[in-house]
Amino acid sequence: MTPYEEALWAKLPDSETVPVDTSLVLLDSLHKRWVALLRSIPPASWSRKFRHPEWGEVTLDQAAAQYAWHSKHHVAHITSLRERNGWK
Repeated sequence: MTPYEEALWAKLPDSETVPVDTSLVLLDSLHKRWVALLRSIPPASWSRKFRHPEWGEVTLDQAAAQYAWHSKHHVAHITSLRERNGWK
């Protein structure tokens, strides 16, 4: 169960009015912060568990792997869309 309605989120007014570059800069900044945070975590802490709202109990290592897969999955969607539409 997702903690939010993804389809409704995509229909918020800002998705129609704010340039896509704004979201890309935001995402790039978020990823830079994530990298800095994740690099600061001691090796022993990667096996610690927490409760995720969708996946249940997972280790930090599992969550990071899932996030990496999820990010690559989104990049594949964008790449495919760019190719289909001939965008550069």
